[in-house]
Amino acid sequence: MMYLQKVLPFKHIEEFGLQIVEMPYMGDELSMFILLPEDDLSSCSFLLSLTLEKINEWTDRKNMDSGGYIDLYLPKFKLEDSYDLKKALAHLGMTDVFDEKLADLTAINREGGLFVSAAVHKSFIDVNEEGTEAAAATGISIQLCCLIIGKKFMADHPFLFLIRHNTSKTILFFGRFSSP
Repeated sequence: MMYLQKVLPFKHIEEFGLQIVEMPYMGDELSMFILLPEDDLSSCSFLLSLTLEKINEWTDRKNMDSGGYIDLYLPKFKLEDSYDLKKALAHLGMTDVFDEKLADLTAINREGGLFVSAAVHKSFIDVNEEGTEAAAATGISIQLCCLIIGKKFMADHPFLFLIRHNTSKTILFFGRFSSP
């Protein structure tokens, strides 16, 4: 379990018993959000009403409290997955490019003979101390001279997480962590 004490944007949504914390990365270009329910994730009512609009509303900095320290406890985790795009692209009408007789990739190779044999999407997320330190390094360094007690954010049970490009509000990754 990693520990970080820092001023971070935070929101508590009483209606759903949900806490949200934002961890900015790369000079605020990206952020990781942890959506931590008070109860078990499988019994949470907020999952039924979770939409892109709700996520944008809940994670909007104007709607978050950013005035206090957060004592953040977060498990280290690594997720990796791959997805074969060939079938999905075929459903979108891209079939010729996968057929060696029909593919026309002469813009790449004038001699012809090229076709796409595979299209794979691979995603990888690694959350560890280095990632947390990298995010902290983009902020202001403050030397503590006294004990500061922050809001406790203990991710010791299943939670949702997302990584978002802040300018465009595009969610790059969205996942569920089930076994801290």
